[in-house]
Amino acid sequence: MTSQLLRRKPVSAEPESGLARSIGTFGLMALGIGATIGTGIFFVLSTAVPEAGPAVTVGFVLAAVTAGFTALCYAELASAIPASGSSYSYAYATLGELVAYVVGWCLVLEYAVSSAAVSVGWSEYLDQLLRDTLGVTIPDALAAAPGAGGVVNLPALVLVALCALLLVRGASESTTVNAVMVVVKVGVLLLFVVLALTGFDSGNLTPFAPLGVAGISAAASSIFFSFIGLDAVSTAGEEVRDPRRTLPRAVLGALAVVTVVYLLVAFAAVGAQPAGDFEGQTAGLAVILERVTGATWPAVVLAAGAVVSIFSVTLVTMYGQTRILYAMSRDGMVPRVFSRLHPRTRVPVRGTLLVALFVGALAGFLPLDFLVDLTSMGTLVAFAVVSVGVLVLRRTDPDLPRGFRVPGYPVVPVLSVLFCLYLVAGLSATTFLLFAGWLALAGLVYVGYARRHSTLRDTPSGG
Repeated sequence: MTSQLLRRKPVSAEPESGLARSIGTFGLMALGIGATIGTGIFFVLSTAVPEAGPAVTVGFVLAAVTAGFTALCYAELASAIPASGSSYSYAYATLGELVAYVVGWCLVLEYAVSSAAVSVGWSEYLDQLLRDTLGVTIPDALAAAPGAGGVVNLPALVLVALCALLLVRGASESTTVNAVMVVVKVGVLLLFVVLALTGFDSGNLTPFAPLGVAGISAAASSIFFSFIGLDAVSTAGEEVRDPRRTLPRAVLGALAVVTVVYLLVAFAAVGAQPAGDFEGQTAGLAVILERVTGATWPAVVLAAGAVVSIFSVTLVTMYGQTRILYAMSRDGMVPRVFSRLHPRTRVPVRGTLLVALFVGALAGFLPLDFLVDLTSMGTLVAFAVVSVGVLVLRRTDPDLPRGFRVPGYPVVPVLSVLFCLYLVAGLSATTFLLFAGWLALAGLVYVGYARRHSTLRDTPSGG
């Protein structure tokens, strides 16, 4: 049994899958930006600023530094193991089947919850946009889940269906649409920065950190889910042209763009509005611009930008989940339906539709506020495993061709693990309990299905 849990999948065992290699560097970088800049920056300040005060900017830096260390590790493993499945595939090649299986379940959890949660956020901004432009309000019964005062969140279901329709048409079409939406939302956020800075008041920056280091750490932990885009980039390993060069460039490029945009928006926001006004604030960025400019049009622009932005996030996170399940299915960890490709589009159509049904059920019928931190937990666990994977692969296969090597090895991978653990420690006890329950379910499925269906079941050592 122990040998089964520790068996590794040799790097050379990753087959040519048949997925179409149609994504270039810009399209792949846009995938990462699209999955990252979205609900986080549009919503997170209303919860992060009350925890950290104006020092929320330091929280963003802490999260970005952690993501930066991990991005370097992702870049090395992506260039050495250019396969679908992201950190799941990396763990399978370096740390063994059990760790890979746990990471795969972490990824499935984080992508499903993230997709559903941002779909709910899209519904709220769509309602605001329709109200501000057409005077139309979505009925409460059709705008919220049963636990949130409605019957079904119909707009969220529509969004999931639209994303599924794009995804089944093919990866190239999806990345093209996503790239356009990324340009739009980055432009909207930069407009916010320019206008908000005209109302900048240095007095709003004091007291800078009212709750001290503990407040900054709590804020950094809660906002880390917004860096999920780094993992989303590496889920496309088998659909990228020249992956050993394209993947590292896209990971590092996406991180650079996201970090700059986040810091600019956070700094402009806390400078334009007193920290006490952020708590409980909805559509906060739009409210800030309305106060600064004295006009109502900024609310319309920000709502429109949020609608486009969150559509992009949902599209990419659903894409990522289908590719994680594709890789796990191909290895026998989950049923084969998730790895069956359509003969024309070369995408897992049935798996995509099943993901859409699951995410749609979550988004349409469940209030998901208490699950958001689970996305941070899953992301941090996956990031830590990737960093450990770099250390292991350097020792077990030092001569493996790598298109990129982590600078400052082994210090950078070790720092990445330590920073991830530090942020995990800042999450709530409820998050730990829910996460433990999810892992218990994963264990039952492994014993009942995956252990017997693993493609490595006849090779106990796994490599």
